[in-house]
Amino acid sequence: MPAIPSSRSRTRDRNNVLSRPEFMSLNQPLWSGNSESQGNSRRPGQPKHQANLPCDPQETTDNANKDRKEPTKLPEEDCIQLNPSFKGIAMSSLLAIDICLSKRLGVCAYTSSSWGTARSMVTLLAFTGHGITWIIGTIVCLTRSNTLAEQEVLVNLLLALLLDVMTVAGVQKLIKRKGPWEMSPGFLDYCVMDVYSFPAAHASRAAMVSKFLLYHLVLAIPLRILLVLWAFLVGMSRVLLGRHHLTDMVCGFALGLLHVSLVETVWLSSSTCQTLISIGTLSWSSFY
Repeated sequence: MPAIPSSRSRTRDRNNVLSRPEFMSLNQPLWSGNSESQGNSRRPGQPKHQANLPCDPQETTDNANKDRKEPTKLPEEDCIQLNPSFKGIAMSSLLAIDICLSKRLGVCAYTSSSWGTARSMVTLLAFTGHGITWIIGTIVCLTRSNTLAEQEVLVNLLLALLLDVMTVAGVQKLIKRKGPWEMSPGFLDYCVMDVYSFPAAHASRAAMVSKFLLYHLVLAIPLRILLVLWAFLVGMSRVLLGRHHLTDMVCGFALGLLHVSLVETVWLSSSTCQTLISIGTLSWSSFY
């Protein structure tokens, strides 16, 4: 067979479309396709619809970068704040001091405490500032009062007590701060919703009652001093019993004084009090 001249061979290669650079991919051998088919073959335990899906290298790269940019987040209690603010350091220090002092002052928390023998006396002192005690006592005095002036003062005092109970219960439910010692509230505490520690309900009530009585009762100076001392001891008794922190007691005193100012601002007149008394009398008489 005659040999083909080299000039004709070069001309044929030049005219061949597949020899162009843009069509070089068509000249690849068949084994590459086989390798791709082997790469796309279904792995053991892999569903068929996933085995037939092509693998996008760009998507794989994006997922790897996303995993690298988003490390696992630790819980807040395991994280350390490297640059805390001065305000945060001051608040944390004050709270730590408050907890430490409150625990040390809880000398009547249990019968086995250092002042455990005086626990019953301190409990009785705290009971004099209980909401049930003052609400029932005010209602009894209101039923026995005869003058309009006495009824006006007692009705406003009763409204102030109800306002104090509702406000303290709402703030306690919102803050939900536990006491320095793990103690479950008593039955009377549940009655007036005095379940949590902040603010101290007894301190708030004692401050409110003492300020209210100082406004509307003519008392001698020794009695005024005793009334203020009673309010302080009632608030302090709850700290000694391990029910409240010192800051709970201080905020309770401030809240009680705020209640007095609010009641004095919206003071009910004598006619309004008589209307409320008549409504209360009719509602109670309907049961008989």
